[in-house]
Amino acid sequence: MEPVEEYYQTTAQNIIAEFEKRNIEGYYCSTRQEAVDKALELADSGTSVSWGGSMTIEDIGLVEELNNGDYDTIDRSEAENDAEKDKMYHQALNTDYYFMSSNAITLDGKLVNIDGRGNRIAALIYGPKNVIIVAGMNKVVSDEEAALDRVRNHAAPINAMRLDQNTPCAETGECHDCLVDDCICCQKLITRNSKTAGRIKVILVGEELGY
Repeated sequence: MEPVEEYYQTTAQNIIAEFEKRNIEGYYCSTRQEAVDKALELADSGTSVSWGGSMTIEDIGLVEELNNGDYDTIDRSEAENDAEKDKMYHQALNTDYYFMSSNAITLDGKLVNIDGRGNRIAALIYGPKNVIIVAGMNKVVSDEEAALDRVRNHAAPINAMRLDQNTPCAETGECHDCLVDDCICCQKLITRNSKTAGRIKVILVGEELGY
């Protein structure tokens, strides 16, 4: 095992132990394909599924697998207009399984996320029966302060650029704590515990995935 692989595995196991204290189920997969297989294993066939915006779950092929699998999928990319898309946003909150990533994960097992519309973190908080998070080990940070810094000055600027948003961070690459119309940092959420034990499931992946 290479040193980086050993480091990822050891760190992940420590985080998974912290997850357990917080009623969160944790898993470690060394590769993206293993992560896809684990995610599909956790989601019962014949159930309803949806997902939040995530380069991670798209890049590893999980969205494609869900669309091609034995699931009742709610995929807002198939909406024909804004009204239908808005309806799907609400329908996603009543699914059996909701898939997403996390902007950052602390060593003591907290999930840190910043959102624009808020649909993704709304689903994490309440609604779907199960939330399955897939996150590369590159998103692991020391604590809440480091997590918020990572999101504001790394993930958010890149996502603003990807989404062609007219924000200061898209111009400079760093957070300006802006209040512009295109701001994608409208909501901040720190998940420190799952009220329903096992509802939140996190798959840590020994690769750099997403932003």
